[in-house]
Amino acid sequence: MAEYAIRTYGDPVLRQRARDVEDIDGRLTQLADDMIETMYAAPGVGLAAPQVGVQKRLFVYDTGDGEGPRVVVNPVLSEASGEWTFEEGCLSVPGLSWPIVRPKLVHLTGLDLQGKEVSIEADEYLARVLQHEVDHLDGVLLVERLDEEQRREAMRILRARALDLPAGDPDGLSRLAATRHGDHGEGDAPRL
Repeated sequence: MAEYAIRTYGDPVLRQRARDVEDIDGRLTQLADDMIETMYAAPGVGLAAPQVGVQKRLFVYDTGDGEGPRVVVNPVLSEASGEWTFEEGCLSVPGLSWPIVRPKLVHLTGLDLQGKEVSIEADEYLARVLQHEVDHLDGVLLVERLDEEQRREAMRILRARALDLPAGDPDGLSRLAATRHGDHGEGDAPRL
């Protein structure tokens, strides 16, 4: 088995809708096994194929309920009801989480690795995991589920990471002001 690198925010593969799986074969089973290994190593609760750079409608998950890892191929969410707010994070947006409102109850159908139909009635935590992973297959990232104020703050943090700015200066203004005034610290050159 081989562990994959998890794609993170900014990688264009995360914004694309994954293609339906046409054939369930040994290669797909190997992909699922490698994704499970990657998910556990991260550690995470779920992992969708686009998060490892594979544009296939497949995800793996393990909610820690004693059932072990599961795989869903070509999942479809057909029903959703209620509302549940829960602190949600994402392996593709590491180290960040926000309270996200999602439907409390969902019905998901798809296939397992033997090609047999899977039908899952899920609520609360499991429902959230399934919705989160289907979002990845549709090219939707966690930050798109945030309200306007949360999204602004998230984008500030993600921009700071992309520009390698210090955590205490997420918009880079303190660094810019120090650079303009010649205050680079002892021996530090400005990194602009």
